[in-house]
Amino acid sequence: MSTSPQILIFAAPCLTKAMGAWLEHLKSERRLALKTLDAYERDLRQFCQHLTDYLGHPPRKSDFSDLKPLHMRGYLARRRDAGNGARTLARDLAGIRSFVRFLEKRGEASSAGLTAMRAPRQPATLPKPVKAEEAEQLISLNQQMHEEPWIAARDAAIMTLLYGCGLRISEGLGLTPADFHISDPAKPRASARSLRILGKGGKTRLVPVLPLVNRAIEDYVGKCPYVLKSDQPIFRGMRGGPAQPAVVQRSMRLMRGALGLPKTATPHAMRHSFATHLLGNGGDLRTIQELLGHASLSTTQKYTAVDTDALLKTWNAAHPRA
Repeated sequence: MSTSPQILIFAAPCLTKAMGAWLEHLKSERRLALKTLDAYERDLRQFCQHLTDYLGHPPRKSDFSDLKPLHMRGYLARRRDAGNGARTLARDLAGIRSFVRFLEKRGEASSAGLTAMRAPRQPATLPKPVKAEEAEQLISLNQQMHEEPWIAARDAAIMTLLYGCGLRISEGLGLTPADFHISDPAKPRASARSLRILGKGGKTRLVPVLPLVNRAIEDYVGKCPYVLKSDQPIFRGMRGGPAQPAVVQRSMRLMRGALGLPKTATPHAMRHSFATHLLGNGGDLRTIQELLGHASLSTTQKYTAVDTDALLKTWNAAHPRA
């Protein structure tokens, strides 16, 4: 989490101190992800800059004691004019609300004015998974796209892991040999039955491991030329350091180009496919929510719309009266 000097320019010292306490609260008690903290800090700093222009002086803590919808509407309009979309504006509002509620709990502000504000309407978007056969093609093509056998095995193992366990890229790249119960990389024997995944916001979940995933990991570890210590990331880059998300994304771009898949075929689409294919084969929505690590069931429910869409397309293609 950064501490920008600009925050000192656009906020009085009393407000700067309160903002620091709020961010520490979000970090230590709410356990928000660092990227979320950075975004909230940046959004609040920009709002303070707006208030500086509006009030004619850097805002003080007392200026937040009773913010009106008028203040927020002017700020959101300014942000919209600068080209920011509905998702960004909603996050702006959420961050400012969080700060004001923090002050309210300390008896230093009222959130009544902001409670009356509605968040900007979000565009309807659905997850874009790849089909089951396309997921298999992406995994198998990995083994043919690289001259280095261990790189090919690594990328195939990562794709198998993302699709087989429904992980985010960062979650997969953070795993170690110990997570797969590999004690001797020279004789790899992956025997993990489940993985303990640390997800967004510090939330931990257990994800079952398919034998197919263990075999892909064994193949990669057996071919990797670097020493893989049990407590260090299992996936390595070309020079031996931890593999970066950009490496996986670049590999996916090459493969989707070779297979003629759309730009929506990303590493994260493998996670979407995991959820959609489970749901399509009778998976329970609550269980899928736990496997994905979603805090809200409404996030997981988006996959029901994706699956319904796929069923309707099949019906339209196959029904003699369609």
